[in-house]
Amino acid sequence: MSGMLSASLLIEVSYYVAAFLFIMGLKKMSSPVTAAGGIKWAGLGMVVATAITFLYPDMHNFVLMTAAIFIGGVLAWWTGKRVAMTDMPQMIALYNGMGGGSAAAISAVELLGGRELGPVVTTLAVLGGLIGSVSFSGSIIAFGKLQGLIRKDFRFRGQNILNLVFLAAATAIGVTMIAAGAGNANGVALMFGLALVLGVTMTLPIGGADMPVVISLYNALTGLAVAFDGFVIDNAAMIIAGTVVGSAGTLLTQLMAKAMNRSLANVLFSGFGDTAGATGEVTGSMKAIEANDAAIMMAFAEKVLIVPGYGMAVAQAQHKIWEFCQLLQDRGVTVKFAIHPVAGRMPGHMNVLLAEAGVPYDIIYDEDEINAEFDTTDVALVIGANDVVNPVARSDPSSPIFGMPILNADKARNCIVVKRGQGAGFSGIENALFFLDNTRMLYGDGQAMASALIQSVKEL
Repeated sequence: MSGMLSASLLIEVSYYVAAFLFIMGLKKMSSPVTAAGGIKWAGLGMVVATAITFLYPDMHNFVLMTAAIFIGGVLAWWTGKRVAMTDMPQMIALYNGMGGGSAAAISAVELLGGRELGPVVTTLAVLGGLIGSVSFSGSIIAFGKLQGLIRKDFRFRGQNILNLVFLAAATAIGVTMIAAGAGNANGVALMFGLALVLGVTMTLPIGGADMPVVISLYNALTGLAVAFDGFVIDNAAMIIAGTVVGSAGTLLTQLMAKAMNRSLANVLFSGFGDTAGATGEVTGSMKAIEANDAAIMMAFAEKVLIVPGYGMAVAQAQHKIWEFCQLLQDRGVTVKFAIHPVAGRMPGHMNVLLAEAGVPYDIIYDEDEINAEFDTTDVALVIGANDVVNPVARSDPSSPIFGMPILNADKARNCIVVKRGQGAGFSGIENALFFLDNTRMLYGDGQAMASALIQSVKEL
C-alpha cells in the first residue's frame, strides 16, 4: 500500500514539475534572446511527463508505447533536420494537427471505454474530441495550402450555413452522449466525422494570406482540447500545459488579427485571403535600379532600415543581408531591421530567420517601435515584403487591406525594393509602394542581389 502511495506521489510531483518546465519554457520563448533555452526547458518537461507515464498503476502496452515514442522521435528529428526554414510554417501546421488528432483520439478512447464517466467528464471528452478533430483536419488543410498542394480557395454560396449545420449536428450527437454519460461506436464515429469535415470546410475557403492567423488559432484549439482531455484522464501535466498553450495561442491569434486590423470572424468567414480578384488599380510605373547604384545610395546614407519578408526566406538571403548590413555599419551607417507582426507565413517568422543569421536582437524592432523612424530614414530596403508595406492600407478605403497597420516604408526619403518580378503579393493585391517616385525596384533573386550589393560596397 505504501509502495503504491509513493508511486502515485512521485507521478503527481513529476507531472507538476513537467508543467512548471512547460510554463517556464513558454515564458522564455517570449523573447528571442532566451527562446533557445525555452525550447530546451519545455523539451525537458516533455521528457519528464513521458517517462513518468510508464510508472502509472496498471499501465501496460509498453512495447507499443516505446515503439510509438521511438518512431515519432525519429521522424521528428529527421524532419527537423531536413525541413528548410521557409517550410517551417507548414511543418508547424502539420505537427499542430497531430496534436489535435491525438487529443481527439484520447477523447474517443474514453468515450468508448465502457466506464461511467459522468456528465462533467463526458462533456469535457466530447468537447476535447470536437475541438481536437476540427484542429486536426483544419491544420492538415492549412499545411496543404502553405505547401502549395492546395492552390484554390473553395467557396460557394451558403458555405457558412453549411458549416453551422455540421457544427450543430456534431454538437447534438455530443449532447446525447453527455445525457447518456458515455458514448457508442456509431455516435462517436459520426460526431468525429462531422467535426473532421467541419475543419476542412472551415479552412478551405480561407486564402493563403490569412494562414498565419489560422495556424495560431488551431494551435490554441489544440491546447484547449489537450486541457479538456487532461481533466478526462486526470492528468495534471496535460491540464496545465494545454491551458497554457490554449491561452497563449488565443492571445497570439488576437494580436495577429489586430495586426491586420480585422476581427477573427472576418478572417474565418469573409474569405479575404483569396488571391483572385483583388489586384487593385495602381497608376504610374515601376522604376528599376542597378545593384551598384543601390549600394552607393545606402553606403553614403546616415540611416538604413531593412524590411524583410517571406521573399527573403525563400531566397535564403538573411545571411547575405546581414553581411551587407555589417559593411554598412563599418562605414558608420545606422542600420535597423523593421519587422511587421504578420510578415512571413507564421508569427515570428522573420525574427527566427534573422536570429538564424546572427543579427543582434537590439537592432531588430517591431512595427510600433520603428514606424516613426521612417520619416528620418535615408533608405528603406524592402526585401521580399509586399502587403505589409502597401500604402493603400492607409489611403484606399476600397482596398481589402484598408486599415491594416503597415510599415511606413513609403515615408523614407528613398525606398529600394528587392523583388524577383513585377507580380502582386501573397494576397494578390497590387502594391502602390512600387510605383511611387521615391521607390526603385532592384529586380532579381534576393540572395543574388544581396551578394551584388556586398560586392559593390566592397569596391567603393
